[in-house]
Amino acid sequence: MNKQAIAEAVHAVLGGTKVQAEQVVDVVIDSIVNTLKKGDEVSVAGLGIFSVKARAARQARNPRTGETIQVAAMKVPKFRAAIAKPPILFYPQN
Repeated sequence: MNKQAIAEAVHAVLGGTKVQAEQVVDVVIDSIVNTLKKGDEVSVAGLGIFSVKARAARQARNPRTGETIQVAAMKVPKFRAAIAKPPILFYPQN
């Protein structure tokens, strides 16, 4: 599922125009991104927790040249899925 499919699902449930549904999806995504940029975490009940993790500096290898390069320390987004609803996600519904 991609961003467009999510917008279509929002449109199907809430009605309105497709443009409005896309705006709703954009606002949700922008809110999550902006919160992560501040270093805070976002918890969505039944879905999971978005957070930021610090990644240490490391050495990596360029696959084309084989050259070893230094990769700087950085912050990366992290997602931990909630375990509250696995039956709904993984088992067929009758």
